[in-house]
Amino acid sequence: MNVIKSAALLVAATALAASSTVAATATAADGPDGTRVTGLQQKADRVLADSPTPRRVTADAVEYEGLTVTDAPRTKGAQDLACDYGHLCMIVNGTKFDFYKCQTWNLTNWTGNGPFTNNQTPGTVAKFFNKDGSVRWTSTAYQAGTATWDPIWSLRPC
Repeated sequence: MNVIKSAALLVAATALAASSTVAATATAADGPDGTRVTGLQQKADRVLADSPTPRRVTADAVEYEGLTVTDAPRTKGAQDLACDYGHLCMIVNGTKFDFYKCQTWNLTNWTGNGPFTNNQTPGTVAKFFNKDGSVRWTSTAYQAGTATWDPIWSLRPC
């Protein structure tokens, strides 16, 4: 990992540990390929264990193959969490995750509580896993509510 990215991730992790959020445009550094790494991407990298390479990064979103990460809107609960049909959405530590690809996603540092909406096709079961790979809980579409994210180590939207 490049020294600049390591330093940027350390700064982002420190800010989050202090219960602050890093705005998408507040922090930027050069990535290993010369592209700009935004604070939002740093937040996404911090909780996606495999750190997949984003397809597109803008000031408002980081898009991966099958996942879009944005700063979380101010919501009162799951009823206010916008989630397109066919998607599984949640807010974790001030970041919105919008999953739309059926695969297992490895996670890290998912803590606290937050709203979720399983707006996939009716009957689709999303699974949330413990560190040992056992199922912690499931959500059958359509379902919305508040979840406890700690400890969630991986998820499979479908």
